Amino acid sequence: MRGAADPSDDEVIDAIRGGDREAFRVLVERYQGRAFRLALRILRDEDAARDAVQEALVKAYNNLAKFERRSAFFTWLYRLVKNQCLDMLRRDRSNRVVDWEEGSLAEAEASAEATPEVAGVSFGPATEMLRKQLREQIDAAIAKLPESARETLILREVEGLSYQEIAEAQGIPKGTVMSRLFYARKQMQKLLIESGAVEAASLSMEPAGESE
Repeated sequence: MRGAADPSDDEVIDAIRGGDREAFRVLVERYQGRAFRLALRILRDEDAARDAVQEALVKAYNNLAKFERRSAFFTWLYRLVKNQCLDMLRRDRSNRVVDWEEGSLAEAEASAEATPEVAGVSFGPATEMLRKQLREQIDAAIAKLPESARETLILREVEGLSYQEIAEAQGIPKGTVMSRLFYARKQMQKLLIESGAVEAASLSMEPAGESE
């Protein structure tokens, strides 16, 4: 790995399999942030989320020889993290709930930040209040989606996975991914209109002309 400024995942994996154990740090640094956000949404506890990510990374390292590269490394790691979190929830019969059901989601903040701003201009409390209300409305709309649609929407809009990566992560056909996203976006639009967030509902959640 020496001399490689920004190696691809495949190059890093080849280096690890070739005996360079330290190369795994590249994958850890590259994906631990995204993995932690995923775990936190499910477990809603920072310490538990860190434990889940650590366990998943250990499993990824120990089973790297079995990784057949039929999917992207992060797609494979995503499944490991999610399964680890679900195992922890099953073991821990506390009051924690999966964040697909409720809670603050990253895309709410991202959507709220879509308000145009002019460089050097500071917006006042009224604008911040409107943004807060919009985030809450988006949160509430997402919480009303069926679990499968919520998870698919999050993988697409928050994690930025492709249709194929989502299909591999969820174990469903690519066509099903597209159907779920279409349904989720239509429901979001309907729910936001009903809540009065008309401007948010008029925003497309997918760039025009996008295809995969």
